[in-house]
Amino acid sequence: MSNKEGEVVCVTGGSGCIGSWLVRLLLDRHDEKETEHLKALEGADTRLRLFQIDLLDYDSIFDAINGCAGVFHLASPCIVDQVLDPEKELLDPAIKGTVNVLSAGKAVGVKRVVVTSSVSAITPSPKWPADKVKAEDCWTDVEYCKLKEFWYPLSKTLAEKAAWEFAKENGLDVVVVNPGTVMGPVIPLTLNPSMVMLLRLLQGCTETYEDHFMGLVHFKDVALSHILVYENPSASGRHLCVEAISHYGDFVAKVAELYPEYNVPCLPKDTQPGLLRTKDGSKKLMDLGMQFIPMEQIIKDAVESLKSKGFIS
Repeated sequence: MSNKEGEVVCVTGGSGCIGSWLVRLLLDRHDEKETEHLKALEGADTRLRLFQIDLLDYDSIFDAINGCAGVFHLASPCIVDQVLDPEKELLDPAIKGTVNVLSAGKAVGVKRVVVTSSVSAITPSPKWPADKVKAEDCWTDVEYCKLKEFWYPLSKTLAEKAAWEFAKENGLDVVVVNPGTVMGPVIPLTLNPSMVMLLRLLQGCTETYEDHFMGLVHFKDVALSHILVYENPSASGRHLCVEAISHYGDFVAKVAELYPEYNVPCLPKDTQPGLLRTKDGSKKLMDLGMQFIPMEQIIKDAVESLKSKGFIS
């Protein structure tokens, strides 16, 4: 796909909820069921080429990246419920897949790779000082994840660590975006786990996600953040991507306020022990010019999307 500079860039995981928004914004700037929503986007007929890749198959990745100036690596399995084989379902595709993408990028000479990590590589971090705001220097506790069998945070953490190790050893320009709980208008036919979480909340789910929530962010803002760090030469390191660091209880209270007609449970306000709230948790991105859509609008856009797709009435 070509961006506004006329460069060809590769987006892995482009059929997903975040990837679809990134493809859409890149196009805006200048199995069939999984990709028909991408082909329908404006500009796709002339500037979008689709490849089927296997994260564990280097050659398929190389074919997709060859000839590209940059890479946005979003593809990674996101399974948060029943995981039968963590190595096969999550860890290998996330870690080895990331290394394969970076290796192919290095081989073809891309100028920069933007890796999509997650706040799941920042939290759970139970040993973090209770009086210090969690930021890009905070990392998820690997041993805690293994003990609790939190396989998705473990996969995102080890994959990001592998990316940084590869970048250091091979001199590849890598920057990372760490999105929070991502919601908003859904472009694909299926929901991501964050939107499923909202759907379950509207149906009365009382889960509080103590180890897994750090704040909301709009699909569009995650996509814009990727483009921002790709195009800005001064961008470096990790970039926390949330509209604010907040508790799940804050989110639930706002949903209940906006949509009293649904069965939203009454939950405690403070649901994330040790997590300090702040409006400028994503200061690095804000300093680059990002202006985040606030929580209320994210929720409204997400609920309207659930309605339009028939998940709720």
